[in-house]
Parts: sequence; structure tokens; C-alpha cells
Amino acid sequence: MKKHINLGKRGLATGVMAAGLLLVSGVSQAMPVVVSNGLNDGEGSFRAALESGAREIVVATSDEIMITETLVYEGERPIAIYGAGQTVKAMDDFTLLEVSNGASLTVVGLTFEGPGGFDINSQSTAESPGKGIFVDVRDDQTGRVQLTLRNVTVRGVANHGVHVSDCNLADDCGSGGGGAGEGSAAAIGVEFTNVIIDDVGNGKFDADGLRVDERGVGNILFVADGSTFVGVGADGVELDEGQEGEVIARVTNSTFDGNGLYCDPDQLGDELETFLAGEDDEGEFEESEEVIADLLPGPVTGSSDDRCFEYAVDTFGSGFVAAYEYAIDVDDAFDIDEAGPGSLRSRVINVSIVGNFDEGVDFDEEDAGDIKLVAANAIATDNTDDGFKLSEEGEGSVQTVFVGVTAEDNGGKGFVFEEADAGNINALVSMSETDGNDDGDVGIEVVQEDAGSGRLVLRDTTVNESEVGEDFPVAGVEADGVTVSEQ
Repeated sequence: MKKHINLGKRGLATGVMAAGLLLVSGVSQAMPVVVSNGLNDGEGSFRAALESGAREIVVATSDEIMITETLVYEGERPIAIYGAGQTVKAMDDFTLLEVSNGASLTVVGLTFEGPGGFDINSQSTAESPGKGIFVDVRDDQTGRVQLTLRNVTVRGVANHGVHVSDCNLADDCGSGGGGAGEGSAAAIGVEFTNVIIDDVGNGKFDADGLRVDERGVGNILFVADGSTFVGVGADGVELDEGQEGEVIARVTNSTFDGNGLYCDPDQLGDELETFLAGEDDEGEFEESEEVIADLLPGPVTGSSDDRCFEYAVDTFGSGFVAAYEYAIDVDDAFDIDEAGPGSLRSRVINVSIVGNFDEGVDFDEEDAGDIKLVAANAIATDNTDDGFKLSEEGEGSVQTVFVGVTAEDNGGKGFVFEEADAGNINALVSMSETDGNDDGDVGIEVVQEDAGSGRLVLRDTTVNESEVGEDFPVAGVEADGVTVSEQ
């Protein structure tokens, strides 16, 4: 894995030199504005530099930059900020850096640090819980909005660590698969190199390490190398593309560990038990029992955060209850939701996904479009649910190649490939291994539910799970509507 580079005070001259080289090369015709002190405002401050209209800012102070309110860049032209390991710090709960009019942003060599100390018992009390870096896309924007972070750390904020929003509902936008809201015609590009996202999103429900909300006709392009997402309250990374457009993701040499704990299942499990007062947390009924929903306990109320509980009720055609279930809404390491026309294309290379509280990789594609994933030299272990789950629903296929991938001791399956409606599954798993997943029963699940074909090829791959039966052409491999062959 690549290491995060902290240049420290000795790198100040290097940071200034880098900006100078850009000037000499003709990239910019104007001199950069220099941040010369760590004050909240006034001459030489970071705030004054952002308000100056400069296209380039060089942070040339060795002081910690203490701010008492959000740093805002209101311009529409791209801006680049070069630091050398300095910290921008807030002791209170507010967003640290906001780009309010959809400008492309480059940040190099800075740490953004909120007050920290958040969890479900110490939630944010702010009207708008603070983010680390927030880029808000204009409704009329076109082209591409580009966010580039290199050697950047974000930690200790209550809300998303980094958020790019092309959605007119802001934080109420919801997920791509069912999210509401409208957006611009612009595409969104996000590039992370040696970025650390640590202990963010623990102050409110559904706050991610990186969150990208894209509505309208644009695409999402996400590239990460040498980056770490750890201890995030919700998903380490969540990319939501909700209308026309596709998602392209390339993640290499990166780590996703211990994400999704805001809805702490240990604490909330006890609270659910108290709420149910002896009733079961799930149940099934015969239609003849004539159970009506009003007789069930209903949605959870009075907990630490009621949004953490999912409550589902299925009914017969008569209206009587067929089944009900409660679940605690923990989150994933790496979550992509693509809905509407457009595919989800991704590469996950040399990536470690360990100890997350729901799935490791959870990719969902709805409507017209395919899921295409190449995974190599990757490991998913000790995640609460599936290690890798690909689910396609609509007119599209699942096409995947796994080479040198290990899935061990996950609470769900190691690998899950699902396709519903018209579409095919073509999966090759080579030189890979599953072991101890699903309580040692199922290592790989592959399902083609409706019209279409399915094929899974296992090449030099070891499946150590033991479940056998009619739907298990290979021990530990559950298949439905799919041909499985070993080579």
C-alpha cells in the first residue's frame, strides 16, 4: 500500500516551488495569493485568499490555521490550493471548506480537522452538521466539475468527509437507486491520491467518507490511488448516480476498514429488544391467520436514532400480513448505486476491505445498463455481510473478472453475483479463494432470476465452504439459473 505523504514544515519551500513551476509553465498568468498566517480572517489569512478571486493559493505559514466559521470560495472558475502538511482546524461543528458555485477544486498537502468526538450518543446538534470539503454544483452547470485531492487528510467532522452534490435537495437527495431530486447537465470527476478519510460521518445518520450525488444527464468518474477510508459512520465511499449517465470507478492500492458503525448494532440491538417488549423482531404468517399491520409493533420510536431501523411488512393480496422484519441499517465499505440509463464500470486493484459493518463492495445497477467489474489482488475479510456483492436489476448484464481475490470470514457470502430481469451473467473467478464465509456454508452465490443466461467459470480457485445440495453444483457455490464450471 502507498503511504500518506505528510511534507511537514520542511516542505513549505517545495509547496511554493510547485506553484511557481505552474506559473513558469504558463498554466496560470497571475501570481498566486500566499497564506502567511493561521488567523481566521484578515490580511494574509486563508479566508482572505479565497475571497481575493485568486486562481491559485499557496499556504506558506507553518502555523495551524484555526477557523471559527466555514471557509467559502464563491467563484465559478477553477481554483487550486497548495499546502505542505498544514492543518485547517475547527473546534466547533461546521463545514470547513465550501465551494459554493460549482468551481473545480484542487487541494494538495493539507489536513482538514473538525472537533471530533462524535457517535450515536454524541450526535451533532448543528442545524447543518459540518463536512470536511463540500462542492455544491450549480443547477445550470455544464461540462465537468472536477475535485482533485492529493496528500490530503480529512478527519473529525460530523457529516460527510468530502461531499460533491449535483442535486437540488442537498442532503435530502437520497441514494441513486431511489433518490429524488434533480441536477445539472454537468459530469462529476473525483480524483484522490494519497488521501486519508478518518473518523468522519459519526455525528449524524447516513454520513459517508466520500459522497457524490449526481442527478441529471452527467456521469461520475471516481479515481482513487493510495487512499484510506477508515472509521466512517456510514459508507467509506458512496457514489449515487440517479438518472441518465454512468459511473466509472477505478480504485487502486487503497484501504477500507471499519466503516459503517454509526448505527451501532450492539447498542441498537438492545434498544430494539426493549422497544419490542418480548415480541419477535421478525415473523411469518399464513393468510388464514388474518393478521393486520396494526397488530404489529410498528416502526421503532424512542431510540437513539430511529432512522437506524429498517422496518418492512409484506402483505397478501387480501391485505393481511404475510411477514414482517426489523433490521439495523449499518453501512458498507464501498457502495455504488447507478439508476436510470447507464452502466456501472469499475476496477478494484490491490485493495483491502476489512471489518466493515455491512457489505464490503456493494454495487447496484438499475434499469438499462450493465455492471462491469475487474477485481485483482484484493481482499475482503471480517465484513458483517457479503465481501463483494454485484446486483443488476433491469435490462443489463453482470460481467466480472476476479483474479487473485480473497474473501474470508465474512458474515454473508464471499462473492455474490445477481441479475434480475432481461440480462446475462458472465463471471470468471481465477486464482482466488473463499474461506469461512456465511458461517462456513456458502462462499459464492450466483443467481440469474429471469430471462437471460448465466455462466460462472472457476479457474484455479479454492472454495472452502461446505454447503452441498441441489443448487450447489460445486460445494460451497450456490447457483440458480447459472452454469458453473471448474477449470
